[in-house]
Amino acid sequence: MPLPLAQMQELRDRLSDRFRPWSRSAQFWVRAVDIYGSYKVCQLRAGFVKDEDEREAMWEQQHEIGAQKLYSLCSELGGFFLKAAQIVGKPDLAPTAWVKRLVTLCDKAPSTPIEVVREVVEKQFNKSFDEIFDFFDVEPVGSASIAQVHRARLKSSKTDVAVKVQHPGAEKLMMVDIQNMQAFALFLQKHDINFDLFSATKEMEKQICYEFDFVREARAMERIREFLRVTNKKPPVMVPRVIPGMISREVLVMEFVQGTPIMNLGNEMSKRGIDPGGKLGAMAKQKILTDLTLAYGQMILKDGFFHADPHPGNILICNNTEVALLDYGQVKEMPEDLRLAYANLVIAMADDDHIRAQESLREFGFKTWSIADNELEELFELSLRMFDTRLPPGVTVLSPFADDSSLNKVGVESFPEELFSVLRTIQLLRGLTVGMGLRFSCAQQWRPIAEEALLKAGRIKDVKSRRSRRSFLRRLF
Repeated sequence: MPLPLAQMQELRDRLSDRFRPWSRSAQFWVRAVDIYGSYKVCQLRAGFVKDEDEREAMWEQQHEIGAQKLYSLCSELGGFFLKAAQIVGKPDLAPTAWVKRLVTLCDKAPSTPIEVVREVVEKQFNKSFDEIFDFFDVEPVGSASIAQVHRARLKSSKTDVAVKVQHPGAEKLMMVDIQNMQAFALFLQKHDINFDLFSATKEMEKQICYEFDFVREARAMERIREFLRVTNKKPPVMVPRVIPGMISREVLVMEFVQGTPIMNLGNEMSKRGIDPGGKLGAMAKQKILTDLTLAYGQMILKDGFFHADPHPGNILICNNTEVALLDYGQVKEMPEDLRLAYANLVIAMADDDHIRAQESLREFGFKTWSIADNELEELFELSLRMFDTRLPPGVTVLSPFADDSSLNKVGVESFPEELFSVLRTIQLLRGLTVGMGLRFSCAQQWRPIAEEALLKAGRIKDVKSRRSRRSFLRRLF
């Protein structure tokens, strides 16, 4: 006797769910091998070409081809690969062709239908949709790989709120994606890149698992909001307020923040008659960057608990130059010894102290091998590329993986997983610096905060005399 249509559909859905991870893995590996293989073929061909300009043209053409293939992989598979596009698609990490293609993926995640959103909300809060909301915009304000956000108004409120709703089934697929990426990372670090990529993907796996717990995110948001309020007369960045009683693992309701995405800042300035490249525009951008970086310096060095995802989609500019920092799914708490070792490195970078930088890197378990005669200098340069936002004069792109990078002279065998969130944060802040057309060193801005952290821990004494001695030596030499 044939099965009823409803049972047949249920059986098909179950089979689809069962085989979807296998299908997804197959799609990833076919595409990844294709992209990798095309680059190795180009590398082989370029080795037989003596003319430098011709070799450069070959690589530019290859980057264009690779960019299109990578864009297709990320946009069609979505999920974790949209997050990977946010990380890789930066001027200081990827070829220009990649950046141009991948930057368009920030807001390309498909949205969950409103009917499913209603089901998720009602299930999480055990109330009907109409009991909770007076108004709910069916079109999401934004949709990312894990969740989407809607603007709404609660029955009990006169102000608008942001409702963050998790995509059903996203967590399972995300874990499949990252396991495939870990296997690929192991292959790359064994054959092509002198860096501990596998540890980076392990840290990403840990952070992504956390992102699916909105109760944890709400606690993190409130902790950072309170820390910045207590630490400053006026907090350098705005943190949205969580709505009490409106928190579950899959739904989070918070204060709605109205502002301009930082990527659209230049256009917004032009609309208001301000030249983004002029003196007034530069002053506004400098204030925005200074406030944002100050908040990160305080979070990382003073508290050791910080927002670890400052990509442009999570930063809004409100009331001309006020900065709002959104999305606390990725936060990181640094162990005390690692926080103090990093504070020591910040001072070393700010003072151009090569020996102190080496000592700091060794202190937090940074293991390297070297083929350079000037290992100390190359190690310091690698520190700057990874942990400071400054750029050398005349340089607009500073990639750790470039041909002239210190990473090719000082290979990184092992890197503490806990520091990858700091590394990623610095790289994203540098990307903002480059995007705004500014030159800025977070190490120099954070120096006093780092000194305060070490002084409080008893690691240094008499900060004032040390500063005076440093100023004297600078004047002397």
